Amino acid sequence: MTNPVSRGATQVEDAPVVTLVVGRGGASRPIACRLRPRRPCGAGTPGVVWLGGFGSEMRGIKASFLDRMAAEHGDAMLRFDYSGHGESGGRFEEGTIGRWLEEALAAITSLTEGRQVIVGSSMGAWIALLAARALRERREEARLGGLVLLAPAVDFTECLLWERMGPEARGTLETTGIWQRPSTYSAEPVPITKTLIEEGRRHLLLGSIIRTYCPVHIIQGLADRDVPWRHATTLAEHLVGDPVTLTLVEDGDHRLSRGTDLARLRAAVDALAAEGRTWP
Repeated sequence: MTNPVSRGATQVEDAPVVTLVVGRGGASRPIACRLRPRRPCGAGTPGVVWLGGFGSEMRGIKASFLDRMAAEHGDAMLRFDYSGHGESGGRFEEGTIGRWLEEALAAITSLTEGRQVIVGSSMGAWIALLAARALRERREEARLGGLVLLAPAVDFTECLLWERMGPEARGTLETTGIWQRPSTYSAEPVPITKTLIEEGRRHLLLGSIIRTYCPVHIIQGLADRDVPWRHATTLAEHLVGDPVTLTLVEDGDHRLSRGTDLARLRAAVDALAAEGRTWP
């Protein structure tokens, strides 16, 4: 059953689920995607791709807001759940950065056409940067119309998880292969696996120049307890080859989902979409 999204006096129905099978053999998993096609009135405008955070779902506040925005403008919008998340198959504990990156690239290259403004939230910002690099390596950087990075948790498995773990948590992880991390967003703890940490080290970006091959807008809350604002400024310092805008929100938390935050997000996406029409 579709979920009606309020739009003033009218309602916008969710786009139907499209199942994309990613991986082969025992590694294959069904990924639930919702693709809102572009209407003729939106021709020429870059589409929007949503990359969610660690443990988040495509029907969250920000993703649903962007989908409603796309419906209003007649633009294309792609959102999906990583494996182990939401409506997709697979177990959360089997997830890794590389696995979720593979799913993001499969969704972008299989389901979108033309330039896209990729919006990455928290972990999704890290995956967006990795996806931009991978598209460049495939000589498909023409797909990139811009990146909007919200509270970018780049390299979070290392510098925001592993380096913050106490001796007891590290011991549990090393011994059992999994640590149940208390969550501030749910009564249930979040399982952190040894595989997630170790595989994440293959994808670390900070420490060298990061290229995106398109304009970037970073939005970071100064009251974010999960991703410190200095983490965002460090990321901006590494993005030396492409146009970067950094917006610091004085009272913004990690969610960045208040009305004022959503308006700021919309303005950033609209600006990059307009720039994306003429980006080299």
